[in-house]
Amino acid sequence: MEALAARLSHLDPDVEGVIRVVMFYDTLMRRRVDLPALARATAGLAECAAGIRLHSTGRTIRMAPDGREAAPASAPVSMTTAVTLDDEEIGTVWLEREGEPGALDEAVLDRLAIAVATVVERYGPARTTMADPALVELVISSASDDAARNRALRLLGFPGDAPIRVVAVRSGLPLEKIGGLICHGRPVKAASLGDVGIILAAAVDPARFPEDVRAGIGDAECPHRSWQDATTALRFTTARRPVIHYRDLGALALLARIPEEDMRANADVVAITKLAADPEDLRTLDAYCATGSVRQAADSLHLHHSSVARRLTQIGKSLSVDLTDPLGLTRVRLALTAWRLLGE
Repeated sequence: MEALAARLSHLDPDVEGVIRVVMFYDTLMRRRVDLPALARATAGLAECAAGIRLHSTGRTIRMAPDGREAAPASAPVSMTTAVTLDDEEIGTVWLEREGEPGALDEAVLDRLAIAVATVVERYGPARTTMADPALVELVISSASDDAARNRALRLLGFPGDAPIRVVAVRSGLPLEKIGGLICHGRPVKAASLGDVGIILAAAVDPARFPEDVRAGIGDAECPHRSWQDATTALRFTTARRPVIHYRDLGALALLARIPEEDMRANADVVAITKLAADPEDLRTLDAYCATGSVRQAADSLHLHHSSVARRLTQIGKSLSVDLTDPLGLTRVRLALTAWRLLGE
């Protein structure tokens, strides 16, 4: 292999050179080399430092042409290539070279990226975000025992002692994109369960959820309890609050335990259901309940406060509730939340 690398490193940038690069990496893959060996062989071939980084683990491998780990002070990165597996970007590879890229650098990095993806896929688990739904369901099922759940987590690539957060998601965006954003550089897996997406993550950054995503986040405890909490939190999400952590619900979470028939029969909820026939009234009430202030509600609706005040007076009469009274406002807030939980 070293002799072949030496011969290839001095080839002219022609078709024959590209073919020999392909042969070089084919030889490496037949020998079932690991990622450090790939980086080491690439550095020797390119005669400059070569690097590999996997997004899911944050692992970075850098090797110098002499076969040792590259020193921290290295040449600037001259070219990078994404590593993809199942149409998902799972990492990057690069060369660190002074001056312009070499004539065969592009071919070298293309083949290195393919080789890295093959190694990652071969030595499980695969580092793609999307996972086998059966394994994910085994993790979040209350019927699973600890042994089965821990085995499923290991197969999914999570350390046995690591806390796992479960996120319930509704979105038109690909789950792998959402998972990669909210848990960058750490283990994350996703699968669909009906119309709800499931994301298992070592950590979750709520601020990194993209727009048009509704998400409920469970605590990092037993995954099946975290899943139950996440789906509960998802039910409370709104356009104003598209991402909700279960712990932030507090006593509001108790509403989710009330039987639906009891909610539907409640007079305040019935009144909200009738009010919802007028989208403008519903939007005005929602803004006022969210802010507790006529002026702030008017600002959010881009209306004059006097117009909002008049509309709220009429809404209060239709609901038979005094919206200026703290108790009345509390009643309406709870009724509006219960109406949303019913999926009306």
